[in-house]
Amino acid sequence: MILMIFVHVGQINTSHVPQQISMAKVNVTGYGDALHSALFDPIFGLYTNNASAPLQQELGLRQLYKFGLYSHCGYVNNTAGVCTNQTAGYRFRPYDAITTDMTANYTRITSALLVNTTFMDSQYLGHSSKAAYYMLLIGTILTATTFFAGITKHGLTFILSALGSIISTLLLLIGASIWTVIIKKCEAVNIITVGARSAPLGIVVSIGSGLYLTWAAFVLSIISIIPYLINCCTYRG
Repeated sequence: MILMIFVHVGQINTSHVPQQISMAKVNVTGYGDALHSALFDPIFGLYTNNASAPLQQELGLRQLYKFGLYSHCGYVNNTAGVCTNQTAGYRFRPYDAITTDMTANYTRITSALLVNTTFMDSQYLGHSSKAAYYMLLIGTILTATTFFAGITKHGLTFILSALGSIISTLLLLIGASIWTVIIKKCEAVNIITVGARSAPLGIVVSIGSGLYLTWAAFVLSIISIIPYLINCCTYRG
């Protein structure tokens, strides 16, 4: 339950704890160099150094994007950044996140480079991540309910706790699996090259610490089923 609470606070703002937790990360630090290598033209206005500039306003790319369950944040360095508004059922759409920070000319170039990639398939990624969000949310609520129900020493509460633990474990498994699949599919952009010299595209997708915490919560939830089952079968109070 505690691990999932940490997962839910990831990227809701840029303070220390939320900043360190995310479901997925997109590093675009090398994208400008890749465009320069491919186009042989100077790249001006692609990035911004203004950490407080709002996202999705064509004000320039940030170096690093981190995606949580309720919003995403863009950082110009390791600590300075800004986040979008928080939304329940937030959709993971990394292509939209970065292109809405670019001016129109760079958006067109990016669209051509990423065509037919999962990274660009915002509809698929959005629907999948929204479904995963509700699986994790319900799983977290059931985990908390199971915890408090199990405190009361009664056969019925132990049965309810065992059932709740089983269901919450399945929901955490589904949510974590969906996120793992969509991130792994997006990681295909990591090997895209551009230009005559086949320079790396410079867009790197990776798993965030929040997903690792979710898998850890799933494992602990499995373990918790055992004592609940033992108690509901043996308790005679």
